[in-house]
Amino acid sequence: MNRSPFDLIIFDYDGVNADSELLNNAVMAELLSEIGLPTTLDDALATYLGKRWLDCEALISERLGAPCSPGLQDEWTRRCHDRARRDLTSVAGFDAFLTGREEPRCIASSSPPDWIELGLRHFGAHDVFAGPIFSAAVHVSRGKPHPDLFLYAAEAMKAAPERTLVIKDSPTGVLAGAAAGMTVVGLCAGGHIRGDHSQRLKQAGAHQVFDSYADLAGWIAETA
Repeated sequence: MNRSPFDLIIFDYDGVNADSELLNNAVMAELLSEIGLPTTLDDALATYLGKRWLDCEALISERLGAPCSPGLQDEWTRRCHDRARRDLTSVAGFDAFLTGREEPRCIASSSPPDWIELGLRHFGAHDVFAGPIFSAAVHVSRGKPHPDLFLYAAEAMKAAPERTLVIKDSPTGVLAGAAAGMTVVGLCAGGHIRGDHSQRLKQAGAHQVFDSYADLAGWIAETA
């Protein structure tokens, strides 16, 4: 293969590796509705997509006008894990995209490592992916749209930001990658993608937006 223009590929997890955004946000909508905040799936996707729990919790508390129940995160996590063990799949084309790729890779996500590990093992990508996991829930104090997690991951992987490719599905994540000085592409291959999502990724600063991993692979080959 041609030499890659990138020394590192940073993958998001939810919506990029795992087709999990519908699952996560359906549980969020269900749970919030139960505690007195009527929320639809589309509401949840618009408000919480791409954010770590700490930042979601602040938004929920603001809507409630009171602190969240201490058990809310645990219940959301429990329900998500239960459904993931039954229903979670990888994003279409993810495995094929990895085949033959030589660039160092890692995951940098708002999600906690145990959630990411669960999914990778569930849909059989753990050994195939074979890259480190960096989490905004563990490794940095500020989540997206701040660039901290991506800069942390690049430093740990000994890659210059300008030689790093970030693959994101959320406008918040695109903002963070762009703020880190990296090449950011939007991927609209997950089941949660709605109407103007591609345009929203472009407006957030995505250098390119792709509807499939095959299209992304073709662009990397052309860029080399």
